Amino acid sequence: MKGRKNDRRSRPTPGENGDTRFDRRLGEILEHATEVFYTKGYEGASMRDLSRTSGMSLAGLYYYFESKEKLLYLIQKHTFSTITGQLQERLRDVSDPEERVRVFIRNHLEYFLANLKAMKLLSHEDEALTGPLGTEIAAMKRDYYRLIRGMVEELRRTKAKEFSGDISSRAAALSLFGMMNWIYTWHNPGRDPSARELANMMADIFLRGLLGQAHPASPPRYASGQAPAGETRVGQPSSKPGSVGSAAGQKSSGRASRSASSNI
Repeated sequence: MKGRKNDRRSRPTPGENGDTRFDRRLGEILEHATEVFYTKGYEGASMRDLSRTSGMSLAGLYYYFESKEKLLYLIQKHTFSTITGQLQERLRDVSDPEERVRVFIRNHLEYFLANLKAMKLLSHEDEALTGPLGTEIAAMKRDYYRLIRGMVEELRRTKAKEFSGDISSRAAALSLFGMMNWIYTWHNPGRDPSARELANMMADIFLRGLLGQAHPASPPRYASGQAPAGETRVGQPSSKPGSVGSAAGQKSSGRASRSASSNI
């Protein structure tokens, strides 16, 4: 029994020795785990499913990861660490308050659309983690939320005459996450704008809402006001089953209706 405890303490910790063979294998396993959780849902997935998909024995999975909760934690931690690291790098030389907001939105959407499955887990499996693991991820989420809330407050300070005074920074920040984090339910790469174009659109919508009419408007995407054939106009109910805004879509979303920042 004593020897078994020593074995548990001697397990390699991801990242502690740099780019090791274990770290590379870990990355592969997390990709497989992301696929399984995305397809079956966290509650519906089992360690046996993860073993079958990753090619690692069930005993091996339990040895290194102990539970599927640990795998979900590692996926969420890696995702948050990556997206916040990229954001800090992009913001390093940006001082203009409006441009900082645009960089935040662009960074989020570019990573989101390139990693849709991981970001869905990050956005809508926020209550699956418990105990110390859940506490750590919740703290990372709060730090991320505070970044954009701080940017909104900076906008209020620097553009006091233009800023809509009845909008709270908290409401603005959480509304932005609501707009960005549901994109996986409707974005179609063959029809919809690229991440950068979409980020510009969302930034315009967000900043116009905060700064009112004083903020310059971008030209409308559809000059006639009519969306192309097959595309639903904003505000027009969609008849496609399961689409955002339809009764079927609301029903099928289930617990995904909880915001990525619901515990903030």
